[in-house]
Amino acid sequence: MSRAPREILIRPLMTEKSMRQKDELNAVAFRVRPDANKVEIRAAVEAVFNVKVASVRTASFEGKLKRMGRYQGRRPSWKKAIVTLQPGHKIELVEGA
Repeated sequence: MSRAPREILIRPLMTEKSMRQKDELNAVAFRVRPDANKVEIRAAVEAVFNVKVASVRTASFEGKLKRMGRYQGRRPSWKKAIVTLQPGHKIELVEGA
């Protein structure tokens, strides 16, 4: 199953926790396609950002139920990947204002 690297990586996650992990552990968090595996994620990050990846951790999140009055819906399920880079490699994302 060969997909383009930019199809696998949806967007970087920029939260307080992910920024702290970036500084302390040299790890960057991404929102990825729910059907992507660790091998595809590693290849996509290495191709898009031209870095070497040490490890990939993933977590799947189920969409929450939300209500609008008496109607009920569900947010989509999603997947997060935490990519740890090898020493000496860095990904420059948009920093705070």
